[in-house]
Amino acid sequence: MQSHSLDPAAGREQVEVERALMEVRAGRPVLLRGRDPVLALSAEALDADREIALAALAGTGARLVLPGPRLRRLGLPERVEAGAVALPVIDAARIEALALRLDGRIDAPVAPASPGDEAALALMALAQVLPAVLVVPGEAAPPGTLSVAAEAVARYPARQAASLHPVSRAPVPLASAPESEFVVFRGGEGLRDQVAVVIGRPDLSGPVAVRLHSACLTGDLFGSLKCDCGDQLRGTAGWMAQHGGGIVLYLDQEGRGNGLANKIRAYDLQARGLDTYEADEALGFGLDQRRFDFAAAMLKALGVSQVRLLSNNPEKAASLEAAGLTVVDTQRALGRVTPENIRYLTAKRDRAGHALDLDAFACLDA
Repeated sequence: MQSHSLDPAAGREQVEVERALMEVRAGRPVLLRGRDPVLALSAEALDADREIALAALAGTGARLVLPGPRLRRLGLPERVEAGAVALPVIDAARIEALALRLDGRIDAPVAPASPGDEAALALMALAQVLPAVLVVPGEAAPPGTLSVAAEAVARYPARQAASLHPVSRAPVPLASAPESEFVVFRGGEGLRDQVAVVIGRPDLSGPVAVRLHSACLTGDLFGSLKCDCGDQLRGTAGWMAQHGGGIVLYLDQEGRGNGLANKIRAYDLQARGLDTYEADEALGFGLDQRRFDFAAAMLKALGVSQVRLLSNNPEKAASLEAAGLTVVDTQRALGRVTPENIRYLTAKRDRAGHALDLDAFACLDA
């Protein structure tokens, strides 16, 4: 049974944002309504035709809005907040250098981001495209441009979490956990459904073994050596099957919430010498874009109130506690350490406080 709000206004706002997300991902501009209306186009969508069309609309008001991490990479080391760089001319090469290139450097004064600019960046983040947005004044929007209220974009994540509800469930035997059931939820975060894998028959009246597992196409499906995600997923499922059952939440949070395309961009930067967090920052992302409030909602819907968390990430435990669950214990979820992933794991330990004992493998990072 669905538990999300039947408020028509809230429903219309969510649909409005979802349509705007599809427009952004399709490379089309969106009008953000508000006190400071702006017409926003994802910087990664700029091609020759859109360059000409945007130049005709822009007049003298075009700007490129970038988040704080990207501005720091461009040469403003103390910058925290987003900012806007004026675009007197719509120059695709300059925009690419400022938004994406590793050797890009700031080449003009950076103005504070307006509320409309901030809303445009938030829309890009929800759409999981590059966090760089071309903005022109809203009055330049061509007739028929899809529009969305800036405030609706800000409210969208919390409303998505509140609207979470199960839509289907069925037994799915797994190689390491033959007695398993998949429960599919709609809502939450990301652009796909979320999945709870109930392994065995956990006792819901007491602490339940739980793993919050962010989807990792490269590691989970293809066995990439760059991370330990696939090992953690399968190892956790097997451990639960042998220790009284548990629940794995498989969450649509590829690339720490940045999306698959940005994750592969980050991999390219890692191949050129950056660690995982440096690569994300070079693209304009913070340390971690994920939320876990909706994961707590999934557990509550399944009848879980106490958790034994299988994770190396202290933020996951803190998020579940903040959402009203009791985390009675945490234990590590370990995977293989390889020459290909030792630097990745070391960065997670040193930059994000993950509980990983890698000293015995330090020679692999030589």
